[in-house]
Amino acid sequence: MLFVVGDYVAGMLTGVVTALVVRAIVWPGMDMVLGMLLGMAAGMLLHLAVALLLAPLLGMFETMVPASLIGMYGGMFFGMRDSMAAGSRTGTAAAVGGALFGAVVVFSVKLYDRSIRGIV
Repeated sequence: MLFVVGDYVAGMLTGVVTALVVRAIVWPGMDMVLGMLLGMAAGMLLHLAVALLLAPLLGMFETMVPASLIGMYGGMFFGMRDSMAAGSRTGTAAAVGGALFGAVVVFSVKLYDRSIRGIV
């Protein structure tokens, strides 16, 4: 049970860090494609840092697979959102959005893994 909680905390941490860093480098009015590319690049670099720190504690699959999806797709999603100035107006709101996105991705990966392997 402790590992499951750790997986969700790691995913939420990756989402929060990605959302806040993308918010810092993408400003409202920036070209959306450029914002998405910058967000994706930042998210990919951040997921490597966060997930590699947590992988010895939680396991490689449980951290790297969700973190790569959170970093890449979350970075693009948050970059697009911030370039349009849509949604989160404060840093706290952006962090909450990142945490929710991270939790949803971790849940989706766990559900997919369970459907492939069956109940263990």
